[in-house]
Amino acid sequence: MTALWAAAVMVTGALPGLANALPTYTEVRAAYRPSDTLILDRTGQVIQRLRTDPTVRRGQWTLLQDISPALRTAMVLSEDQRFYEHSGVDWRAASAAAWGNLWNSKTRGASTITMQLAALLDGDGFLQRGAGGRSVVQKLGQTVAAQVLDRRWRKDQILEAYLNVVPFRGEVVGIDALSRTLFGKAPHGLDEREAAVAAALVRAPNAKVQQVSQRACGVLKALQPGGKVSCEGLDMFATAALQRRDFDTSEGIAPHLARRLVAQSMRAGFEPVAFALGTNAAAATPPASTSTGAPTASPAQPRALPPATVRSTLSAPLQRFALETLQRHLRELHGRHVEDGALVVLDNASGEVLAWVGSSGELSEAPEVDGVLAPRQPGPTLKPFLYAQAIAQRRITAASLLEDSPAHIPTASGLYIPQNYDRQFKGWVSARTALAASLNVPAVRTLVMVSPDAFAKQLKAVGLPLRELGDYYGYSLALGSAEVPLLNLTNAYRTLANGGVYGPISTVIPSPMAVIPATAVIPDSIRDPSLREAASLQRQRGLRVKPAMTAPGQQAIDPRAAFIVGDILSDSNARARTFGTSSILATRFWSAVKTGTSKDMRDNWAVGWSQR
Repeated sequence: MTALWAAAVMVTGALPGLANALPTYTEVRAAYRPSDTLILDRTGQVIQRLRTDPTVRRGQWTLLQDISPALRTAMVLSEDQRFYEHSGVDWRAASAAAWGNLWNSKTRGASTITMQLAALLDGDGFLQRGAGGRSVVQKLGQTVAAQVLDRRWRKDQILEAYLNVVPFRGEVVGIDALSRTLFGKAPHGLDEREAAVAAALVRAPNAKVQQVSQRACGVLKALQPGGKVSCEGLDMFATAALQRRDFDTSEGIAPHLARRLVAQSMRAGFEPVAFALGTNAAAATPPASTSTGAPTASPAQPRALPPATVRSTLSAPLQRFALETLQRHLRELHGRHVEDGALVVLDNASGEVLAWVGSSGELSEAPEVDGVLAPRQPGPTLKPFLYAQAIAQRRITAASLLEDSPAHIPTASGLYIPQNYDRQFKGWVSARTALAASLNVPAVRTLVMVSPDAFAKQLKAVGLPLRELGDYYGYSLALGSAEVPLLNLTNAYRTLANGGVYGPISTVIPSPMAVIPATAVIPDSIRDPSLREAASLQRQRGLRVKPAMTAPGQQAIDPRAAFIVGDILSDSNARARTFGTSSILATRFWSAVKTGTSKDMRDNWAVGWSQR
């Protein structure tokens, strides 16, 4: 008796802190994160689903109005019949449960939906059920917390939050994940039989199928009072619904960029939360307890959460077209030692990535490898930057004659003897023809004029991440001996398209606000009510908001030289010596393009731009 009295005193002292620790409905919504992050295209269309929380399977937050009436009714009838009448605690049910326990008779539980939600929102673990159930002290705390919750929240908010965070079977948490996992449909489409099975899982999430079907039968009868309800076939239906299903951790048309965006978001740091949502009670570790049976309250550890959605700069139609085009060409080249490919499309003006295809997906032997970011030798695709530098330095013009003949260039390691792709020589040619037709020997002679070290600095100025100085690569740098990623090379060509102005790449549509650590008032410039509400919540947590900034571009190439190089690369007649007059590089609109083949003909490249 003394121990019980001491426990009661202890809990009474802890109750004000427990009540204050309960989050608001807005905070719960803000803290909620699905187990999958959805990557959206620039218009808001879902293009990729990526599993980011392996501990649970939690779907999107579902509004109460988007949950079928059958499920809402079934859940209330099963868990809390007087939900809309009591103030958080059903004292009539509690009395019946206490009387039943006294006489050791079978009775229904007394935990209301509000009490269960209070325990689920308890970040300190004080109210979490232990291996032997909740202690008297925990029940008392749960009762107080439920009454506080009922005063602060509306009934529809309580039921909505409960349905979104309640654990179901196995790793499944929340009604959206349950509906899609067990029944293959959204929550608004659940019928009475499906709703009965869902409600039956709350009381015993991991029960055997027979127990689930028996309880579901009772719920089904409660849904149709006075009617003739047949539970025939319910066992078979429950067995089919509860079969284990394997789900891909990622599905969509942009897996490589999706992983990159989520990783960047996590590194940038998301707003930490101090309470966990929807922990599976069956798998949860019971908290440590004192001698009175009360769990030891420990401060919740804030944790960074992955974003629920990321709005990318991709264009879904263009991304799909790029992927399908790559796959079609790879199928056509099957058996010709072409194994995989990658593709990226940038917007010239903004630098936004419109398409990002890291591999051919199902056709690839290494689908996880991102060819957009993998460093590879780009071959002659570096030549435009060399000629632009030589033109800017007034060493050559587009009409200058360069000798395409055998060359023996002395280096520290011996003679360097460059060869053309076809191992033939064209004699004296103009710089225009040498670049457009991608002749190797004239390019090397041009690099002798510029110097490898100066050329390496030019390549770094347009964003190519060379790992060594120019002298390390020597004169082979003119032919692309340095490894660079496709993304950086494409952006370097974008520099040529923009008159020599280098600018950064963006993969995410910028938010109206950027979160930075500090405290401040909400700016008057934020007029959207939803944004102001979010800003208010940020301010309460020690954060403030300000508009996101865009980095300015830098002049990396002489604009006149960039124009001349673009004109050369768009000249079909100038490239005819190598590609003919009607090659695949010719388009019906203005475009500049350069191809490249790496050493030992390992990789083929094609990079270009249009006026967009």
